[in-house]
Amino acid sequence: MDYNEFLDLHKVIDPRYPLIQRYQYEDGSTFYIEPVFYTKLLRFQERVPDRFQDILNEMERIVKRNKRVVFTGDYETPYVDVEDYVYREIIDITNAINLFVLDISRGSDYGD
Repeated sequence: MDYNEFLDLHKVIDPRYPLIQRYQYEDGSTFYIEPVFYTKLLRFQERVPDRFQDILNEMERIVKRNKRVVFTGDYETPYVDVEDYVYREIIDITNAINLFVLDISRGSDYGD
């Protein structure tokens, strides 16, 4: 499976993680995208389509600066475990571009 947002990049196959997408820029900087991160990314595309390109631009900036990045769904339990990589969650990306997600869940209707 290819992620449409990254089709212009070189796809790298990592036999250790056959279900995880890994891409590489021409300068050699590379990144993995875990499925949970990608699902969250697509959720932002649905909710704030006018800011989606800003998110992609920030992801590229982070990869170019750090050279090796894992975009993970959760720092606590990343699927990809590689040395010398920086780990980033979607909130790291969105906060950096001042796109904040508020947790406004109502909670339970019972017990109030």
